[in-house]
Amino acid sequence: MFNKAKPAATPDRPSNAPPIPPLPDLPSPSAGRAPSPAAPAPSPIASSRGLSTLSSDLQFDGNVSGAGDLQVDGAIKGDVRVGRLIVGETGAIEGAVTAEYLEVRGRVVGAVAGKQVKLVSTAYVDGDITAEQLSIDIGAYFQGRVLQSRRDTPAPVASAPRPASVETATPAPTTANAAAAPQTIEMKTL
Repeated sequence: MFNKAKPAATPDRPSNAPPIPPLPDLPSPSAGRAPSPAAPAPSPIASSRGLSTLSSDLQFDGNVSGAGDLQVDGAIKGDVRVGRLIVGETGAIEGAVTAEYLEVRGRVVGAVAGKQVKLVSTAYVDGDITAEQLSIDIGAYFQGRVLQSRRDTPAPVASAPRPASVETATPAPTTANAAAAPQTIEMKTL
């Protein structure tokens, strides 16, 4: 209905220039074409689900959870746990935030946890951040602690408890050359 023809070339970009690859976390505008080998594949999170939006004129009191993608331009008072979260410049969240990918452009007051956390220059975050990857742009406000979580961290191996009836004792060295002498350990059974 309101179609407008696009010019073939702009003064900044000639028509024979190669196409600009999409950002890695955004879906490609040309989903029908095969991706070029030089362009990174779009994120499976962004392309497999739609983006839900809480618009700037809405306020939500309560917890939000789900596996989908959410953009918050309004206000949420409560905990948010989603797959991918974008807090827009007008967005505000008061509560704990957990997401695989989190981009903050607005305000978050509460603990933040995610695999990838990005604070854009307009971000205001007051709370602890736990992330595998953290990016803070110049101009972003952040107050709190940063805890780096690691992927596939092996669980600590607990040593086997000693039986209560076995007691070990190590005698203290008495001479200067005792460090070179082998140590003996006495075991007493009760």
